[in-house]
Amino acid sequence: MMAIQAVLVPDIGSFKDVEIIEVLVNVGDTIAVEDSLITIESDKSSMEIPSPVAGVIKELKVKVGDRISEGSLVVMMEVGDAVAGAAVAPQAPPSQPSPARGEGAKIASEPKSVVAPVLSPSPLAGEGLGKGGSSPDFSKAYATPSVRKFARELGADLNKVKGSGRKGRITQDDVKAYIKDVMSFGGMPSAAASGNTLGVAPMPDIDFSQWGAIETVPLSRINKLTGEFLHRNWVHIPHVTQFDQADITDLEAFRKQLNEENAKSGMKITPLVFIMKAVVAGLKAYPRFNSSLDAKGENLIRKSYYNIGVAVDTPDGLVVPVFRDVDKKSIMQLSEELKEMSAKARDKKLKPADMQGGCFSISSLGGIGGTKFTPIVNAPEVAILGVSKSDMQPIWNGKEFAPRLMLPLSLSYDHRVIDGADGARFTTYLAKMLGDIRRLLV
Repeated sequence: MMAIQAVLVPDIGSFKDVEIIEVLVNVGDTIAVEDSLITIESDKSSMEIPSPVAGVIKELKVKVGDRISEGSLVVMMEVGDAVAGAAVAPQAPPSQPSPARGEGAKIASEPKSVVAPVLSPSPLAGEGLGKGGSSPDFSKAYATPSVRKFARELGADLNKVKGSGRKGRITQDDVKAYIKDVMSFGGMPSAAASGNTLGVAPMPDIDFSQWGAIETVPLSRINKLTGEFLHRNWVHIPHVTQFDQADITDLEAFRKQLNEENAKSGMKITPLVFIMKAVVAGLKAYPRFNSSLDAKGENLIRKSYYNIGVAVDTPDGLVVPVFRDVDKKSIMQLSEELKEMSAKARDKKLKPADMQGGCFSISSLGGIGGTKFTPIVNAPEVAILGVSKSDMQPIWNGKEFAPRLMLPLSLSYDHRVIDGADGARFTTYLAKMLGDIRRLLV
């Protein structure tokens, strides 16, 4: 015969009117003696309340956020006649000396009860579980004992798991997601799993309104995606930036002449299309720049096509449409395509395929200003060219100083693939191509 029995909160020492932060069981669950039912939390510590009997959960009498004390009803459980009777709770262990005032609280309770010392700024920090180096130390992880046990069984490092629960508490689902993510990334947790790829403390959450009026403006979807992408690239790629400048005096004179000749057609040629053609010449001369590392970082994949990405500034953020087979297109064709793609980018009409398959990227700030900057490599590419605003400078020609229009170049590259010498060779080659565009025909 089976009977329904009420399970109450036992003697939990100094815990009174404490909040339930986790309900660990559901109706229909089969529970063994000492299985945890709920987790409670005070200002200083947390603990799990175990079941005094075995049986099946028939009704939950509490929920997350409820406050309980000794004697509060937790669940109704179906048990056998041998244990059925009045509503019971597990016996409290023999009393122990109270801690000295000001010391961390230590509560004598059931074997599964755990008290965690306070670790500012988190409300609690869990307990250290390492013994003789045989177990991981989760002393800074904010998680319940059941989650800690679950993590130990799976071999997950709780210190690297980002909690999604109340006050950043780590749940079982967070541990599962972390393990899945680690397996997917070949043993290294992604930013989504760990929340911190550098292993440093997170940025503090600051209330800026304490110093004056503020306005909170949500980031656009493009801003968020770009930020995540660039952060990943900056963390994983060892960047080096090579600075140089190109004499584009003759190129600019030729460009203006072409625009005058095509004024009736409305065709407008910008310096960017010449830079695209010069970059392709550089990729052919130095094939290592037209490559990508494989996912494991063990092989170099060299490409025989020349697709150039060009960063476009839009009201919603930066996008990089890709111009395919630049080596096979004329200056006129590239100018028309650049006009069309830029318009699509600003009108939010770019498709995912329009921004994939690039070999090398160009970020031009020439229309805005600046002398040089350090662009971030657009992985899986291995290099990116930054272009700043050109200006007239006095350049010594061997006999005298002559005014020449100089274009600043900033080449960032992946130092795992490209060394400093080749970086300098590449920018020197670009400067030579842009200094005499007749060389692009050779």
